[in-house]
Amino acid sequence: MKLKYALLLLLPFGVMAQKNNFFTNTADVAKLQIAKQTMYAGQYIKALASFNELSQSHPKASHIMYYQANCHYALKQIDKAKEKLLKAKELPAEDIYPLCYLLLGKIYQNEVAFDEAITEFTTYKSKVTAEKASVEDVDVYISQCNNAKQLKANPINVEVTNLGNAINSKYDDKTPCITADGKKLIFTSRRPATTSSPTDMEGDGGYFEDVYMAIYDTTLKKFTGADEIPGAINTDAHDAATSISPDGKQVFIYKNDVKNKESRGGDIFVSKINTNKFKNPEPMGKPINTSYWEGGACISADGKKLFFTSERKGGFGNSDIWMVERVNKKEWGKPVNLGAVINTAFDEGGLFLAPDGKTLFFCSNGPSSMGSYDIFRTVNENGQWSAPVNLGYPINTEQKDGPLTISANARYAYIASERNGGLGGSDLYKIDLNDYALLEKDFKTKAGDGLSILKGVIRDGYEGYGIPDVEVELSDAEGKQMGLAVTGENGDYFFTAPGGATYTITIKKKGFKTITEKLELKKSEKETFSLEKQYLLKK
Repeated sequence: MKLKYALLLLLPFGVMAQKNNFFTNTADVAKLQIAKQTMYAGQYIKALASFNELSQSHPKASHIMYYQANCHYALKQIDKAKEKLLKAKELPAEDIYPLCYLLLGKIYQNEVAFDEAITEFTTYKSKVTAEKASVEDVDVYISQCNNAKQLKANPINVEVTNLGNAINSKYDDKTPCITADGKKLIFTSRRPATTSSPTDMEGDGGYFEDVYMAIYDTTLKKFTGADEIPGAINTDAHDAATSISPDGKQVFIYKNDVKNKESRGGDIFVSKINTNKFKNPEPMGKPINTSYWEGGACISADGKKLFFTSERKGGFGNSDIWMVERVNKKEWGKPVNLGAVINTAFDEGGLFLAPDGKTLFFCSNGPSSMGSYDIFRTVNENGQWSAPVNLGYPINTEQKDGPLTISANARYAYIASERNGGLGGSDLYKIDLNDYALLEKDFKTKAGDGLSILKGVIRDGYEGYGIPDVEVELSDAEGKQMGLAVTGENGDYFFTAPGGATYTITIKKKGFKTITEKLELKKSEKETFSLEKQYLLKK
């Protein structure tokens, strides 16, 4: 069964022991159970109305105050949540519902009051069994607070800048995805497209998610505005982008629409570009999508590897990262879990594979983060993934951070973050990496830092149309293969490789003469260098 959030087991109606925390009136008990089920289903506005009604007849019931606060917290009404919890703490100690301490600790953690947060978490531990504390991950929150104190005391040398109101809105703007050349930025936003845009009344009452695109202005040196992505990606339901292919020709979409049997419960879709517009997203199908939750994907520059998140069996916890290799144009092989080095008992997601094809960035809310989700980096070296490294403060904060995306030249990265000081909800930020090399093992800038792009189309020498399934190989001056691609349906190919070097391109297709040519890929200190080469194959 496909479930992202499992409903918690509810107490039977007869269990009413704790003073002021449980009711004896059967009608109120039933109303409470229904309200809790509604809350666990993510219908916070509806649940809050029920809890507010119950609180009128039970003004000193601290567990009702907790549920009210929990709904406010989920709706990002943090001040109201904190007010309810502080009111609960005015009660005698024996009457305070233990979860009040836990949620108040999370709020203090978000407010950068780490010592106060640790106090609340520690109090919670003292009020419940060790098993209950483990289920609620209280030790993880304490670890995150200590991590935050340490990382904020030793900040890394980067500048993080809000992209401003040309890109961000007062609503949630998240999941930035950039093409390898750094010219197209797509992201997911909950802003209204029009004054009559529908809202998610079954969930949190906000506008539905849609995908937006911004184009880089080479004169102004920035992204100057965002519009709905052209084509058929956006619908009346939630539509969320999880990545864009390095060449900008495919967008991977997460859809979870209870009215659509193809996406019910959460699946990965892909939309391909056609005459500058993205086509109707199609489900990835088996073996990538399953009856379990799949939350997003990203693809390597050569199109041969797909990384995705899933809660299928065989993982290490909740959402895990999996990888699958392409068998042919229409088939994928058997998915492989990235293993315990990467995946934990917590959520891993928010994937981005750098254009170098070996550096993977992802988000995790485990004990190594500063709070909520942080961004981590792992590198595939000799077939093995390195131990993930927290990218540090101020890329990460005590709030929810990530995902991260980076262009081929590795000069700038873009992240989503709920950090304080934004325009509202989650915002998109730009990170200056001139003194912090994300693609280098030691994070130190080197002369060869960053990649350049080689792309183009292979055409029929007589008819002029693009030829699919052409093998294109790129090798360095010593003959080492740097990349092997097969042209798409329009005859296009795409490579990323270190700039400032000479390469040999070899083009092969049965029935045509082989082409071999030397070329130079330059590098740029400012923008990603891109060389476009067209070739004509003749028989």
